[in-house]
Amino acid sequence: MTIFNKDIFELAKENNFFRQEILTNKHSQIVLMSIEPGDDIGEETHDVDQVLVFVAGEGEAVLNGLSSTVQANKLVVVPAGTQHNFINTGSTALKLYTVYAPPEEEPGTLHRTKAEAVEAH
Repeated sequence: MTIFNKDIFELAKENNFFRQEILTNKHSQIVLMSIEPGDDIGEETHDVDQVLVFVAGEGEAVLNGLSSTVQANKLVVVPAGTQHNFINTGSTALKLYTVYAPPEEEPGTLHRTKAEAVEAH
């Protein structure tokens, strides 16, 4: 088990990679994300629960076809099996960190761009 005690908001704000895993334990995982203006995460469904905390930018959350806005200081919970997408509707990067429980990504995952992430999956 890895102990983690860092300023997650600062780490997320400084992150410029589309997806960067920063911690994986047996039952949970933390991943930083940065979505460029006009881009999105891509519609997906996971077999794990996901919690997303937005730290900068503005966007749209689409969960099972229902849309709502997201921005700094918003938290969105995506239960396992929920079809979802997050779209950057602003003019700056949409920055967030997400917690998967249990882990979803391989430890050490680093996708510099969305295209790199799509290619990897």
